[in-house]
Amino acid sequence: MSVTDYTIKTFILKSWTNSPPSELLSLSQWLKLPFSKSLQSARTWLDHQEVSDRTSAYRICRLIPSQCPFEREIKCFGYVLLKIPPLCKLNPLYNELVALRFRALCYLADEWGEDII
Repeated sequence: MSVTDYTIKTFILKSWTNSPPSELLSLSQWLKLPFSKSLQSARTWLDHQEVSDRTSAYRICRLIPSQCPFEREIKCFGYVLLKIPPLCKLNPLYNELVALRFRALCYLADEWGEDII
């Protein structure tokens, strides 16, 4: 039996049952479960946020950047020495935040006829 098969049968499939957690998962794996559940609830909350106020739409557009602020190119004498890739994709809530900003931009454009760059 491979390590992957053992992991799937032992940890993932048994965690779907109603057995006590101490019998199924190690402590470190059990402690990770609430974080994933809270992360999922944060995603759901962000997806269901409606933008219905002009000031909140402006605030959302100011707080959430339109592009990744961490992407950089370090140059010396015109040559690129180091390129730092965009790190925003590592954020587990990235897609939900971008969608929220897009809804705020659409609200401002549709209801108020304003465009934010």
